[in-house]
Amino acid sequence: MKLEVLSADVLEYEGDGVVIPTNSLGLMAEGLAARAKGAAGQSVEDAVRQHTPIAVGAALVTEVASLPVRYMIHAPLVEEPGMRIGVENIRRATRASLLAAEHFEMHSVAIPAMGFGEVGVSHEEAARAMIDEVIGFKGDFPQVVALIADDLDMYDALETQARSK
Repeated sequence: MKLEVLSADVLEYEGDGVVIPTNSLGLMAEGLAARAKGAAGQSVEDAVRQHTPIAVGAALVTEVASLPVRYMIHAPLVEEPGMRIGVENIRRATRASLLAAEHFEMHSVAIPAMGFGEVGVSHEEAARAMIDEVIGFKGDFPQVVALIADDLDMYDALETQARSK
């Protein structure tokens, strides 16, 4: 598997799939999930809500036509909006995203930096958890994983962790 660390807007990633951190209720009301719903339309949240609750550590895949990817992988970090998390939630969401990408045979997938800052985990802990899960994943798909950060401190943390592995 090829690992890339990029400083970009994850919703502009051109590949097979993009991970959207969410909550178990499927409410796309905050952060990246709200932006993704704005770009893809209300129908994406409606599709997710038909399959809720989604456990932290599981993921749900929906198809999208309005982004430069075919699939959105909805990976809950929290049970309800606004909850604080621990680093294990980041690990579980990253792992679930990779398993979903493998199941759908996605060649390339973007995973945004998630779980850092105000929700409870430091940049370094979040980066280490995501990098460890990607490097430890042994599936045939995805073949390219792009970890994407639009936060400079998080980008630096991802780069540092990637170089140290």
